[in-house]
Amino acid sequence: MSFFCNFQSDRCPGPINGNPLNGLCEKVCIQTKKVFDACMQQSQLTDVVLDITNLTPSNPTYPLTFISAKSTTQEGVISNLLIEPLAERPHSARVKCDVIIPISVAYTDAAGVEGAATATITVPKDVILNIPSASIMPFNVEAVASLVSTLGSYTGENEFTIDACVSVILKIVMEVELLIPSYGYTPIPPCQEYTQEVCAGFFELPMYPE
Repeated sequence: MSFFCNFQSDRCPGPINGNPLNGLCEKVCIQTKKVFDACMQQSQLTDVVLDITNLTPSNPTYPLTFISAKSTTQEGVISNLLIEPLAERPHSARVKCDVIIPISVAYTDAAGVEGAATATITVPKDVILNIPSASIMPFNVEAVASLVSTLGSYTGENEFTIDACVSVILKIVMEVELLIPSYGYTPIPPCQEYTQEVCAGFFELPMYPE
């Protein structure tokens, strides 16, 4: 079983039934990232040049044929970060940066052998976000990024040119110790092992015929 499979407890994740105050037992201090602001931009990029590396197998037969590309992690790497507070908008700032997205590229070579390689794409961002007031602890800018592409062509030595769909979420975050209401520790149910139960009907047979 699991939290959502035949597990009955008033202290497990899921929809709230009845009075949400029922079961509250303490105020707890947790260490977590607090998100002060966030925004998402989705765009279709065309003619993006990918310089591929780490080809596997290492010696393909050229030319290569593009199959697909996708991001390998949800974390984008932020570089060239510039934060400019806006005098006319309290607690707001211009956040300008480049978001570097690691990518895995799938292809076939001229001999029909499937291969994979890595690449990165850099997406510039220039947005306005709310920032917390001055404090001892600094805030950070983080990026969540996703890329997918099924359209591309081989345009040079270890180079693809692709069209891609990209989603980037920029967040203003800070590591904090936050006081929240708590229902106490969550009881952890035992796992239900997956089985196709291929022997269920067989084991239900009598030992000897009637």
